Amino acid sequence: MRSANELIKHLNSVDECTDVEAKRCTKVDKSILETICSFSNEPGLGGGSILLGVVRSKENGDYESNGISNPDQIQSDLASRCATEFNVAIRPRIKTEVIGGNTVLNVSVSELSKSQKPLYFKSVGLPKGAFRRIGPTDHQCTDDDMFVFYEHNDTFDKSVVYQSTMRDIDLEAVENYRRIRERVNSSAEELTYTDEDLLHSLGCVENVEGEIKLTVAGVLLFGSKMAQRRLFPMMRVDYIRIPGNEWVSNPDKRFTTIDMRGPLLSLVQRLLDSVVDDLPKGFYLPEGEIQADRKGLPGRVLREAIVNAIMHRSYKENQPIQILRYSNRIEIKNPGFSLKPEEHLGTPGSKTRNPLIAAVFHETNVAETKGSGIRVMRKLMEQSGLGPPTFESDHGQNLFTARLLLHHFLGEEDIKWLASFEKYKLNESQKISLIFVREVGAIDNSVYRQINRLDTLKASSELRLLKKCELLIKKGKGRSTYYVPGNELTRNMDLKGLNQDSAPVTSHSAPVTSHSAPVTSHSAPVPSHSAPVPTGDSAPVDYLINQLPQELKDQIRELGSKCNDPEKIKKVIVNLCHYREFRLKELAIILARQPKYILRTYLKPLLESKKIKYTQPDMPNHPNQAYTV
Repeated sequence: MRSANELIKHLNSVDECTDVEAKRCTKVDKSILETICSFSNEPGLGGGSILLGVVRSKENGDYESNGISNPDQIQSDLASRCATEFNVAIRPRIKTEVIGGNTVLNVSVSELSKSQKPLYFKSVGLPKGAFRRIGPTDHQCTDDDMFVFYEHNDTFDKSVVYQSTMRDIDLEAVENYRRIRERVNSSAEELTYTDEDLLHSLGCVENVEGEIKLTVAGVLLFGSKMAQRRLFPMMRVDYIRIPGNEWVSNPDKRFTTIDMRGPLLSLVQRLLDSVVDDLPKGFYLPEGEIQADRKGLPGRVLREAIVNAIMHRSYKENQPIQILRYSNRIEIKNPGFSLKPEEHLGTPGSKTRNPLIAAVFHETNVAETKGSGIRVMRKLMEQSGLGPPTFESDHGQNLFTARLLLHHFLGEEDIKWLASFEKYKLNESQKISLIFVREVGAIDNSVYRQINRLDTLKASSELRLLKKCELLIKKGKGRSTYYVPGNELTRNMDLKGLNQDSAPVTSHSAPVTSHSAPVTSHSAPVPSHSAPVPTGDSAPVDYLINQLPQELKDQIRELGSKCNDPEKIKKVIVNLCHYREFRLKELAIILARQPKYILRTYLKPLLESKKIKYTQPDMPNHPNQAYTV
């Protein structure tokens, strides 16, 4: 059991921490119990530690003790509630320590055995009564999380679609499966079955009271396009071509979108063909070519990324898969976080939420077996001289993102560019990360670890050094921490339209909506009638306020940052929206308040009273959402 001093030192050395939590404590509240639940449940974490009476300093951001006044009462309450409120009695180890003259409680929680998981609050039940530890936060479990704890027989792709009939089957899709399967194994027994028996053997149809009905897997694998549109209108793939390197970089020509649906085996090939047609000439490496001469993107990598998105996505979510084609990268976003922990991606073994679909993909050699797809992608990208693919699993937004950079790392031009930073004596991983930031605009600890194959502590240490050299600037806090180009880096790079206030291309992206407009992790740009926002921490607020009429400037100045009159603030917001449309981030900068606070306290009441309205009324979560009157 680590001491409280060691734990505080650890917290101050990393930007995010999975197995240590600090809490200001006056009583045993639900958040403490949720953290105990998540430490007990998270597979492979080994438990965790909670420091009660430790807070983050507002002055320097470091963790320090503030103490608790009633340690005996807190210990007693904590032990009692842990023993009675969960389905399994939890016995945390609790140690009283004194730091800087303040009493703190060091609570150590062990991971439960597989047979005891999931731990959950008895009063709530499953799945919502259980919690998992994802990064440095506790997440309420969903149905998909139950796959982590149980061997499920009743998966969603096995569900019967009662509105379906055998007429919804695309016979050409069945014949296509037979042709592919025969190439893989000409003696496969199922090739001798009738079409109906074949579909039964694949789990794609069920006999329901004497009538044949398709399962979810049956509709997706063998259903006609008409049937898919009728039964699952959002189960499609949107291929979106975006000019430039960031979302809507050109307001006059935002993007072009191709919506695709159809039987999954043929859909994979259509998607692959569409993306390949858009790649620069000579960039795509033909199928079957393994050794690249630093010229192109291996076809197998692109195929694996597309197949993984289709095979592992959550079909419970009524959202499309999105393939975003930027000028310097391809991003593939699918609903459904990874059932494997992010740090285990690429290791042998696979967990899938769609076993029927996965089985068909494996039997036809469309997908890698034994969970080796990501490992193969990394190997082939390295052989091609390309930067490694990065993967982000966002449990909170139920989103998985794969990113393929169309850039050869450490080529002649890169080495020449990196020479301008010789005085900083950067190591290889720091150099690679600067190139990544130059191409993408931001980086976080998770991506830094993936592209350099480092642990969290080492990645945090190297990112802090880059920040100290002013090559990077730190943004956000805790799990939302990311880094953007600093002054020293900006002087030596072409940002290609990115600025320091772009949101990171990380796992903290906005959620994918059920509409065809793509969602990326870049914040939406300033409206097209505005000039570009200058760089520098103080520039955006000056820029936004200076463009306003004097009357509005005076109203904002009168408010200041300490005005507590909600009606007065609402009036200013309405007046601003009379002048022009504003996004949430812009209003937060102008009013010097947190975006979530403004949304909850002012914007939602104004929307409900119809004093303001959305610019995208049919898409509240649209990445370009703004407010007007």
